[in-house]
Amino acid sequence: MEIGFLLKKFISFFLEPIGLVLMLFFFGIYYLYKKNERRAEIFLVSSFFILILFSYPPFANYLVSKLENQYPKYDYKQVVKYIHVLGNGHNTDNEQPLSSQLASASLKRVIEGIVIHNKIEDSKIIFTGYEARTDISQAQMNAKMAEALNILPEDILINPLPKDTKEEALFTKTVVGSDPFILVTSASHMPRAMILFESLGMHPIAAPTNFYKSEFRGYFRAPSAHALYISTIAIHEYIGILWAKLRAII
Repeated sequence: MEIGFLLKKFISFFLEPIGLVLMLFFFGIYYLYKKNERRAEIFLVSSFFILILFSYPPFANYLVSKLENQYPKYDYKQVVKYIHVLGNGHNTDNEQPLSSQLASASLKRVIEGIVIHNKIEDSKIIFTGYEARTDISQAQMNAKMAEALNILPEDILINPLPKDTKEEALFTKTVVGSDPFILVTSASHMPRAMILFESLGMHPIAAPTNFYKSEFRGYFRAPSAHALYISTIAIHEYIGILWAKLRAII
């Protein structure tokens, strides 16, 4: 696996909520050990505050809504040849059914891609994504799910090599060129994906799925692990968008 890819993952971890909280906490412990109580207090209180903030449901919902509101759900009206379903995650535990081996986001992306494919005659579905820590690629797992749902193998294109969205975009460009195509991914990931695909001169039509936002339920909400998870997803995407824009400038 490329060093640059691993380095990017390592750095992004410490910019996301859990990594940031851990980093501040360990700095606090370090200064506590060094008998610098003032700095220890600053870092420990900061780590606690950030943990509570990102675990607060209204704040998490605000973060993810700013991403997911950028593209509405697909209207199922465009007629194009290709539908690109981006990869997400999976496992290979044979004691689980195929539907459980796919991550929740992956399953929703595949289902949305199939729904769109069934509405467009002679369309093709593109699945991309590498194997990560397993022995089978995300693209192949998604294709297996599609075939289990009666999609013909000849209507599926697979590339098991891309490790990130940019590599997925580069592959699809070799297939669709500058022609319009439908892009299926999680709603929170769609803004970054659109930036990357459009930066290559491509013309994706957004078909977001796997929404995390929810209706407003008041400010008196207790912090939760689910809200922290949503905040982490949102911050990961904001970091990705910033990185994509910086790379475009550079």
